[in-house]
Amino acid sequence: MVRRQLPRWSELRPLLRVNPPQLNPTERRLSHAHTIGDLRSIARSRTPRTVFDYTDGAAEGETSLRRARRAFNDVEFHPGILRDVSEVDTSRDILGKRSALPFTLAPTGFTRMMNHEGEQAVVRAAERADIPYALSTMGTTSIEDTAAAGPDARKWFQLYVWRDRSAGKELVQRAKDAGYESLVLTVDTPVGGARMRDVRNGLTIPPSLSLKTIADGAMHPSWWFNLLTTEPLTFASFKRWEGTVAELIDEMFDPTLSFADVEWLRELWDGPLIIKGVQNAADARHVVELGADAVILSNHGGRQLDRAPTMLELLPRVREAIGDRAQILLDTGILNGGDIVAALARGADSCLVGRAYLYGLMAGGERGVQRAVDILRTEIVRTMRLLGVSSTEELDSSHATLRR
Repeated sequence: MVRRQLPRWSELRPLLRVNPPQLNPTERRLSHAHTIGDLRSIARSRTPRTVFDYTDGAAEGETSLRRARRAFNDVEFHPGILRDVSEVDTSRDILGKRSALPFTLAPTGFTRMMNHEGEQAVVRAAERADIPYALSTMGTTSIEDTAAAGPDARKWFQLYVWRDRSAGKELVQRAKDAGYESLVLTVDTPVGGARMRDVRNGLTIPPSLSLKTIADGAMHPSWWFNLLTTEPLTFASFKRWEGTVAELIDEMFDPTLSFADVEWLRELWDGPLIIKGVQNAADARHVVELGADAVILSNHGGRQLDRAPTMLELLPRVREAIGDRAQILLDTGILNGGDIVAALARGADSCLVGRAYLYGLMAGGERGVQRAVDILRTEIVRTMRLLGVSSTEELDSSHATLRR
């Protein structure tokens, strides 16, 4: 027989937890986001399908993106025990300066399409976090306005070389005049990738008003209200475009880009030069010989050539090829702080994250970007502590392998 009795108030009182109501709707939404996946779910509910799919999708069958995520999922960590991890140093040297976290907020195009706060929200979040932010040539806030929004942020400018080389030279000079510290040349876009979600959704830049988008707008009225009542979408480097992303790339980007252009930029730019979109060891070695200070192992988030190499698998071969002559940064498929720790352990100097913070931006503007950074920071610290590592400098290949 179990003897039962009614609980006394003195016993119930310590169990009662009444949280004060959160009146701010953005803060209320973000309070339920504990992972980047949570931010993705909120973003999906807050944003028109065409815009969400532009961020979330990849090229053709999206095989490259799935493989990148699978590689991170296949990481096996090897923790050490009985280490003092009461204090954890997450900082990292990125191109000669200390960054509080071992990642950069990556360049992304059409950012104000995701949320009207756009690049200015992202650079302010980067400034608070003391990490770099890269503005894209295809960004929707000017070079100068982005610099003014984050005056103390570490700012990089990402360059696409246009058919009109004088326009590219002007962009480089504007970035230099505005105080950008590094130049990122993207080299994997001779033509636009076949981003089938965009094709099927009929995405144009800016989004056009059609029966389909109007019907979708009824489900996302705040997004459309913000788009239509703030400044029209303009770009970091040109005024306006009417058409699809692929048409823009094919019309404006220069398919004759070659290794000679790395030398040309090295003469124009006296700061750190980063080559983004490197996908094999031989090319990494060549651009370093031409004066690159860093390479970004990237297949453009899976958005260009489908079935391209998986960067986490490629990483050790590139490290062997270039040694310590240049830094190696890595992107594509990073959705967790543990992914960043794994990349550092396998030889990367740091990482870039794009989709992760864009989900945050769509979910809650600047506060959403901050939430994404905070989530990644928490996950990095927790992963390092569980590995028995108190500094990012301690991470090496003994801490992470791929299960294959």
